[in-house]
Amino acid sequence: MTTVTKAKPAPAPTQAFESAAAQAKEQVEGFVKAGQEQAAKTFEQTASATKEQVEKLSAQLLKISAELQALNKANVEALIQSGSIATQGAEELTREVTAYAQASFDKSVTTGKALLTAKSLKEVVDLQSEYVKASFDAFVAESSRLQGIGTRVATAALTPLKDRVSVTVSTLSKPIAA
Repeated sequence: MTTVTKAKPAPAPTQAFESAAAQAKEQVEGFVKAGQEQAAKTFEQTASATKEQVEKLSAQLLKISAELQALNKANVEALIQSGSIATQGAEELTREVTAYAQASFDKSVTTGKALLTAKSLKEVVDLQSEYVKASFDAFVAESSRLQGIGTRVATAALTPLKDRVSVTVSTLSKPIAA
């Protein structure tokens, strides 16, 4: 006796298709889920790095702003100091010019009185010649002295500004720290 085994019937084609479709759907869902997780992770890393960079930049900008404010304050103080020196120098020059003008006026009054009491034309010419020569010499000497004062005052008044220009150029030419 022989037994005959019956072959199992082949699965129906729709069942095989449904099984393959379910497996494909599972794989796609797994890929989508993995992609979503990776995208979320990448977004979080990018957002964190961006936040960190923004915080660093904000701190740098605040530091730069404070440095510029201090720099400008010192520049204004130097300008005020320079103006004060120039004002004092102008007062000194005014006093000196006034004193010179007064001395010149006094000398001309004295010479005028002497001319009025002169007894001869020669004496008048001699007095006038002495007065002109003395006045010219005094003018040259006073001009040189006033020029010296003016140079000294200008140098002193410009020194604070020159120093601030050096500091400002040095400060502004430094690269921004990263």
